[in-house]
Amino acid sequence: MEAPALTGLTAGGGCAAKYSAARLEELLRGFVPAEAENLLVGLDPADDAAVYKLDDDRAIVFTVDFFPPLVDDPATFGRIAATNALNDVFAMGGTPLLALSVAAFPEELPMDVPARVFAAANEVVREAGAVLAGGHTIRDDEPKYGLAVVGTVHPDAIWPKSGARAGDALFLTKPIGTGLVLAAKGDTDEAIRWMTTLNAAAADALRPFEPNAVTDVTGFGLFGHAREMATRSGVHIVIDHVPAMAGALEAAQAGVRTGGDRRNREYAPVDAEGVDDAVLALGYDAQTAGGLLVSLPSDKALSLESAFRARELFVRRIGHVEAGAGVSVR
Repeated sequence: MEAPALTGLTAGGGCAAKYSAARLEELLRGFVPAEAENLLVGLDPADDAAVYKLDDDRAIVFTVDFFPPLVDDPATFGRIAATNALNDVFAMGGTPLLALSVAAFPEELPMDVPARVFAAANEVVREAGAVLAGGHTIRDDEPKYGLAVVGTVHPDAIWPKSGARAGDALFLTKPIGTGLVLAAKGDTDEAIRWMTTLNAAAADALRPFEPNAVTDVTGFGLFGHAREMATRSGVHIVIDHVPAMAGALEAAQAGVRTGGDRRNREYAPVDAEGVDDAVLALGYDAQTAGGLLVSLPSDKALSLESAFRARELFVRRIGHVEAGAGVSVR
């Protein structure tokens, strides 16, 4: 049997398939946070992963992430999904240790399709220094794949998204535009390269600088994740540069908009008087396996840029943090 195009089996793939951020906030508002002395990061406030303290030197980082295909090649889909899930551990300052597959596939698919997804994901997990040790697979008309990941972090070295401070500089470790590039159906090579790039090297370069706040940019877009950082830190974030991957801004200027665009605009309104809507579309574009959004003291900014250049890693200063509330784009 010839394998069908994976994207033809889904209504929307990648992190654009995430539940509306506004609806998610409303849903979780009714949950009472667990009262556990050693639960360092849970739902109050929520972050990129949960963190539970084991002892004075060790805490476990636990996350789960999965979504429908956004590309047709099974191996590429497996690599992207695994990268995206593992990146939540790096966003907390942790190191991945163990992963389990979370999978759903139509039974009618040739066995080679899920096999290639699993094999590619396994390669990425090994690249991250972890072990893929099992998982759970169900039947579903719409394919889905991802990972539950356990990692470790020192209890005093967690990177929350709630620690940004006035006077900080704001950095991004990958360009924006995966959703727009895929939606434009042009050359997707660069977008795929970024979506299959682990944030491990960026996290390693960042670690000596002890950032105040970190999150990874995924389904809520750059502005959505900046809004979360600003709200939970009690600060005002100013973004004056949105670095775009090749073809992304051009797609936005041509009128391409992604499935998450409207939901992200509703979730994260920004003060953006005079800013071209194509730039706003870039900032609201749902990213898959995006880069780290980093807030750290501005006196460390030049040293951070030098450290990333020395490792030939992408980093761009995209704004700063002020006293106040909300997000402005200039």
